[in-house]
Amino acid sequence: MVLVDSSVWIEAARRDGDIAFKVGLESLLEEYEAALTGPVRLEFLGGARRTERTRLEEYLASLPYLPLAELDWEEAVRHGWTLKDAGLSLPWNDILIASLALRMGLRVYARDAHFDAMERALGLRLYKPGPGGSYASDER
Repeated sequence: MVLVDSSVWIEAARRDGDIAFKVGLESLLEEYEAALTGPVRLEFLGGARRTERTRLEEYLASLPYLPLAELDWEEAVRHGWTLKDAGLSLPWNDILIASLALRMGLRVYARDAHFDAMERALGLRLYKPGPGGSYASDER
């Protein structure tokens, strides 16, 4: 299972979006490996055009949903402090998403450089599609 960040959903939904992210996301969806959580859903649907809202909401409803636990919120604070002490000031939503992924042992598929920073500072595992955007199973 891979937690897909809103940066990928947004890029894939754009008409002129990066084809690599479109294909990478499509491969995750075909393998039933893409997962969603509340902050990602909020960021993606919050920016949706009025004409697309219902369709996107129904589409996302078919994905595995990973609810946040109280522990994720507590760990997000601790992770935020770790990042701040390392000189990094990152959006709290991204830290919260990373905290859930760390707790559940999931990789995150993101286009956002904030997650690259958390990979280095927190040990967050990022998802990288295989050749041609194909699904890449966990190397663990």
